[in-house]
Amino acid sequence: MSEPRVSVLIPVYNGARYLGEALASALSQRPGALEVIVVDDGSSDSSAEVARSFDHPVRCISLRNGGIARARNAGLAESSGDFVAFLDADDVWTPGALSALLAPLLADSSVDLVFGHVREFVSEDCDQQQARKLTARPGLLRGFLTGSLLARRTAFESVGGFREDIRSGEFLDWIARSRHLGRREALVDDQVLWRRIHGDNHGLRHADARSDYALVLKSALDRRRAAGSS
Repeated sequence: MSEPRVSVLIPVYNGARYLGEALASALSQRPGALEVIVVDDGSSDSSAEVARSFDHPVRCISLRNGGIARARNAGLAESSGDFVAFLDADDVWTPGALSALLAPLLADSSVDLVFGHVREFVSEDCDQQQARKLTARPGLLRGFLTGSLLARRTAFESVGGFREDIRSGEFLDWIARSRHLGRREALVDDQVLWRRIHGDNHGLRHADARSDYALVLKSALDRRRAAGSS
């Protein structure tokens, strides 16, 4: 039986200092990925050079800066696997993450999405002043985020890509659309991701984008009302 065809998509924006570790964690997975696509979102640091220093199956595409949703969508368009995984350039998969996430998908063809658990840590390169301002939530957390997700490509074909007109909340919007369409989810007990907390986290950089979450909520309510009226 042939190995599952998995595409790993890694968006990066000025994340050269962490990207190598993220890539190493992706390349150490078994089964191995069909392709690992790094999408450089207009970085001004050496992110693209770090990505291109890795051999097959890693490849890098470069874009003008357009945000994380556009970068993920570009990676999706370039990928060819039957299953799609995402890894942020500052996070790290645990050994065995892909095999744990794949198991429910291979066992049950009706499962569309699988999530795993996450632990957070404050990055070791933060100085004491930065570290005092940052908090890593303790314990094993349910990882309803892109880095702990493995999905069938057919899920993205039915739900569509990530919303590009908002800076934050793009994954909340996507999962709300997925649930509205009845895509079936599973959650494994395994820890699949180490989530790095540091001063340049996407969520921290755009913490003021509350209006984006309001748009996500309005869209979800509008879908619910439309479904009720029909």
